Amino acid sequence: MEKVPRMRPFLFFLLMLPGGLLPAQQLQFHYDFRHSVDPELNPRNFTSLNFEYFNDSVATGSFLLKVQADLNGEKGNTNQVFMQVTKDLRFWKPDFYLSLGYSGGLGITETTLGYYIVNSYSIGVAYPFQWSGFYCNAASGYRYNSFPSGSHDVHLTVYFWKGLLNYRLSVSGSFVGWTQNRNTGTDMTKHLSGKKIAFYADPQIWAKVWKRLSAGTRILFLYHVVSDANALKIYPTLGIKYDFSDMY
Repeated sequence: MEKVPRMRPFLFFLLMLPGGLLPAQQLQFHYDFRHSVDPELNPRNFTSLNFEYFNDSVATGSFLLKVQADLNGEKGNTNQVFMQVTKDLRFWKPDFYLSLGYSGGLGITETTLGYYIVNSYSIGVAYPFQWSGFYCNAASGYRYNSFPSGSHDVHLTVYFWKGLLNYRLSVSGSFVGWTQNRNTGTDMTKHLSGKKIAFYADPQIWAKVWKRLSAGTRILFLYHVVSDANALKIYPTLGIKYDFSDMY
């Protein structure tokens, strides 16, 4: 098993800088139906817990932390944890921001073998904007994927959110696309060459049912993420969400 690369201390410090004025925290609980729609690749349906912290400032940029734990092991035990951190910074008047990002995680297979979701580091330019009532943020730039043979790539990330019916209903989600080497430096991929495109999207819709508690769904669109096959995987969920702040 390869050693997980350490995150650069300076980059970690920049990412953890506070964002500013509009903090929001939420906890989501999802039931994922991917075994029902794709049984050949997924041995079971499972639940997942998702925590998200978002802090935004027009002056200095936004900060986002996402942590997801999948309870996809035997008897509902946690078998994978994924973390994503992004920080936008601005020290000038134009509406473009410097965007920094990190993602990575750990997991365990059905045969109790451990693995990691490779660390990725990104740096680029972000631009917040509004479109048809949606609040959006788009970022693009350079991405380094920490495979045994490192992969130097490009990425595109788009976040969106919109409140409806006096914020009783909300639509949100993200799209993340990137390139990566087909040969990652392992024995299984050493005969491959060139680049491939991968992406995931997670559009969500939530309806308030009581105070800060909402019910809704998230639909995952995955390409070259859970399988190397040239096929788009679509996995729906049903979920509940609790907002810890009064932002929405």
